Amino acid sequence: MNWKRFRIPVALVGGLGLICLIGAYAYACTYVYLEPSLPTLKAMHHVKLEIPLRVYTAGGELMAEFGTERRTPVRYDQIPAVVTDAFLAAEDHNFFQEGAFDPLSLLRAAVVDLIEGRKAQGGSTITMEAARNVFLTLAKTWRRKLQESFVAYELDHNFSKQDVFQLYLNVIFFGERAYGIAAAAQTYYGKALDQLTLPEAATLAGLVEAPSLYNPIVHPHLAAIRRSYVLTRMLALKYITPAQAEAADHAPIAARLHAPRVQVHAPYVAAMVLHRMAKRYGPAAETAGYSVYTTIDGRLQSAANRAVQLGMIAYSRRHGWRGPIGHTVLANDTTPEQLQTLVEQYRKIGVLLPAVVVHVGTHSAKVFARDHGFGVIDWNGLSWAGKALPHRLVGTLPQTAGEVLSPGDVVYVVWKGPSDVALAQVPLAQSALVALDPNDGGIAALVGGFDYFSSRFNRATQAWRQPGSGFKPFYYSAAIKLGYTPASTFLDAPLVTGGLGTETTWRPVNYGDRFSGPIRMRVALAHSINLVSIRVLRAVGLPYATKYVARFGFNPKSVPQNLTVALGSLSVTPMEMATAYSVFANGGYRVKPFLIDRILNASGKVLWRAKPRIACHGCSHEVSLRPFQSQSGAATLRHGASALRGDGARYMPPDQMAPRVISADNDYIMTSMMRSVIQFGTGEAARVLGRDDLAGKTGTTNNFTNAWFNGFTPNLVATVWSGFDDNRSLGNGEQGAAVALPIWIRFMRVALRGVPQWRRPQPPGIVRLRVSPRTGLLVSDEDPNGIEEVFEAKHLPAGAPSTSTSQGGSAASIF
Repeated sequence: MNWKRFRIPVALVGGLGLICLIGAYAYACTYVYLEPSLPTLKAMHHVKLEIPLRVYTAGGELMAEFGTERRTPVRYDQIPAVVTDAFLAAEDHNFFQEGAFDPLSLLRAAVVDLIEGRKAQGGSTITMEAARNVFLTLAKTWRRKLQESFVAYELDHNFSKQDVFQLYLNVIFFGERAYGIAAAAQTYYGKALDQLTLPEAATLAGLVEAPSLYNPIVHPHLAAIRRSYVLTRMLALKYITPAQAEAADHAPIAARLHAPRVQVHAPYVAAMVLHRMAKRYGPAAETAGYSVYTTIDGRLQSAANRAVQLGMIAYSRRHGWRGPIGHTVLANDTTPEQLQTLVEQYRKIGVLLPAVVVHVGTHSAKVFARDHGFGVIDWNGLSWAGKALPHRLVGTLPQTAGEVLSPGDVVYVVWKGPSDVALAQVPLAQSALVALDPNDGGIAALVGGFDYFSSRFNRATQAWRQPGSGFKPFYYSAAIKLGYTPASTFLDAPLVTGGLGTETTWRPVNYGDRFSGPIRMRVALAHSINLVSIRVLRAVGLPYATKYVARFGFNPKSVPQNLTVALGSLSVTPMEMATAYSVFANGGYRVKPFLIDRILNASGKVLWRAKPRIACHGCSHEVSLRPFQSQSGAATLRHGASALRGDGARYMPPDQMAPRVISADNDYIMTSMMRSVIQFGTGEAARVLGRDDLAGKTGTTNNFTNAWFNGFTPNLVATVWSGFDDNRSLGNGEQGAAVALPIWIRFMRVALRGVPQWRRPQPPGIVRLRVSPRTGLLVSDEDPNGIEEVFEAKHLPAGAPSTSTSQGGSAASIF
């Protein structure tokens, strides 16, 4: 044998073998060196993706999403075939047949890198992409590339191909804060993953190569070129037909930026949830994938938003036009597209849409409103706009549209339709609304101001303001407990007292400086007569009243120790007032307001659930429990706290029952008196709702600084506050009935739609007797001027018949 012939091949093989041995040894040494920086197999099995915190209504409607990365993880079986095919064609068509590496692709990439002298081209498989995006950095270095290969090998040998593909599509970056294919579908197309079409899937598959370059919103032309490449690859791999490829290639690049699919707008609520989650779980709260289900009723929240906004817009109109928010010069040939671009520079604020005036007539104006197009403001929508003057005064009302608007003015409008547009402006005053389920304290709706993005100060929970006459029912309740009745009379006449706790005398007055002489407590509360209220408090005694109002949740230390408290001179929040009125609404029990019903982790496991105490009318241990009426009209028990016994009665453990703080008799009488507020008193405007189960109380403070309405049915309490953040006056005559009550009415009209009327049954300790409307004294049944009044059986007026003969009877109109 001639060994010389094989010397060179043997040497080459030997050299190659030696190089391989050296390479293998170097690779092994590299692994030993890099192993401490690599994720463990356990870590790979417990990948924690950054998933945003999501906040939902009680019905599962999305209210907010927090976190820097938008991501919605999906399982492999949730990925449509068109998406799988598009990504395999674009990135790695041999993925399901190959191992962790593609040697030819790696060799090709290495040659290109050596020629160009830099890390210019990748040769990564989908497995390697998943390894890099989940466990490593995106730095283009040989160290990271070696780490990537080690991690990819572990992934390929310890996970199924389906698991790796699922991981890959959940972690890759698509630009615009979207991580993962589901988030990308929502971000660019506003769609769920299973709704993506072929051209959309191909666009997203091409996007991951360079998210900024192929962004279909920023660079639609480049995105179309990249999509064509993906479609060509899909056709070559026979994933699609030539007809499908051609149709998809000619489809427009219809992507645009979509915000998270918020279904119910409640930013003040979302901020409250975020604060509480951060307090409970720390910095990880925003990225650990928690889902928070609140007590918010989506329908009621939307109604509250609209009620507050329209109510404050109406208030703003009463105080004059402050002028346009901007002005531009319009050319004769300005297109609708140019007008849309112009108004997009201005933010939509609730129901207020920015619009540009394009033509002004004698008594109308044509405008182009953002996202709605052309519309007409008629004279009804313009004639209010007299010039706003200092001190809430208004100048002369306009006679023509030209006195108010000019072409090119940028204004806000309320849009009901192209022919029903009204001129509006952002109110300077603020308002807050809190609605509670009085049966357990669940917050059904909350609005903390006109616009969260202009002011994040949550007036529903953070604004400490004087409640004015809205505080009167709490010490009237104390008077009822001490034996006074709705028929008890007090003198409505001027009063001079040193009740401020100083040497200075105090001369309180009634609104309008009117006096009525002796007047019954029911009438005094209904008409909010200050001088009677002071005398009622004085009769109760300030020390006793201070202690008594703590039953409703007020801090006794916050109650001023002088008679000004009769007019609501303490400081409270709207949340406190709504909670306190819940006692009257639920039959006499104190509940605590709560917002978060349950918290779920990223896997859907319940981590925490609220356990509120529930108002159970008449409960001690075992009772027949009437389920409360939900706002949808369905009888339910929110938390299922009671169990059904064999005899049909329900049992509620004592530790789940809210404590009773006033008697059923006291509650019944006070609710009756507050129904009179609506039937013939300061809240009479609420009669427009056409219900007899409404009760409440207005509130106004000195100089019209604060305006309130606190109202309820047995199953819903709502408190509305309006005022300026700097305690300026709302303006002469802007009482609770003028500012807050219309908001309450607008909210309750929606909230109670379809909900049957219901009033609590008369307790056995209540009797009905006829009294004189002038003196409050008992009269005979034959007296034609007598009216029916309610009394506690233990506190009957002098000369009353025995309770055995006086219970029952029908209610008079005042009830």
